[in-house]
Amino acid sequence: MEGPPDGQAFLGPEATYLNSSTTSVDTTSSSSQHVAKLQKLLFRRMLIGVNDGRYFLGLFHCIDKQGNIILQDAVEYRSARHSPSPPTEQRCLGLILIPAACRLSCHVDCFIEEQMSLLSLDK
Repeated sequence: MEGPPDGQAFLGPEATYLNSSTTSVDTTSSSSQHVAKLQKLLFRRMLIGVNDGRYFLGLFHCIDKQGNIILQDAVEYRSARHSPSPPTEQRCLGLILIPAACRLSCHVDCFIEEQMSLLSLDK
């Protein structure tokens, strides 16, 4: 397992690396606020579109520093180009990782008030 890069420190359960020369209370609290917002998304239904036209619907399980998302109990939906009926095919996948580079859209199933509070990120 790799340690933090030179000149940086690993800070607690947030799994965030901060440069030790610029670490401040504001940075740590800002990081904690983002972690708290992500924790509110745990086990919510999430629909993710990827760049090849497929969609994945599943429960949000986790996200890493690079932005890769893991969905649990995921179902893949894709359009059936060769067959006029049915318009979409689906298959159950289970636990999947969706790389950040492939992700085009991401929608969370929640009330509009929750969506607005999740969208307001403090700087």
